[in-house]
Amino acid sequence: MTANPLQIWVDADACPNVIKEILFRAADRVAVPVILVANQAIQVPRSPHIRTVQVMSGFDVADNYIVQQAVPGDLVITADIPLAAEVIDKGCLALNPRGELYTEDNIRQRLNMRDFMDTMRGSGIDTGGPPAFSQADRMAFANQLDRILAKV
Repeated sequence: MTANPLQIWVDADACPNVIKEILFRAADRVAVPVILVANQAIQVPRSPHIRTVQVMSGFDVADNYIVQQAVPGDLVITADIPLAAEVIDKGCLALNPRGELYTEDNIRQRLNMRDFMDTMRGSGIDTGGPPAFSQADRMAFANQLDRILAKV
C-alpha cells in the first residue's frame, strides 16, 4: 500500500510508448500506482506500482472503465477530450500526452472545438490530423507530470 492517494489511469490504446515509459519510471520513482486500461494486451515492466486492465473491445469501453474506477484526485492520461471532460467532472485531473493539463476552464472550449471539427469532417472537409508527436511534446508531458506529482 502506498502513502500516496493518487492513482494514475492511462487511456492506453492510443497513448504513445514514450509517454508510457515516462509513466513507468514515475511509478517506481514516487511509488504511485499506474493503471493502463486498453482493449488489447499491453507489455509493462514488472513493478508493484504498474498494472494493466484489459477490457472488451468496443466503442468507449476503456473510457467507461476509467470513468467508473477513477476517484476524485486521481490523474487520467488521455488525448480523448470527452473522457477528459467526464473525469474532470468527477474531480480528477486530466493530462494529455502532449503535456496539456485539461481543466474546468479549458475543457468546454476543447469539447466545442472537437465537435466543430467532427462536423467539418462529417461534411467532407479534410481537417488534417494532429502534428507528429515531438521531443518538445515529450518534455512538456514529463514536466507537467513532475509538477503534478510534486503536489501530492
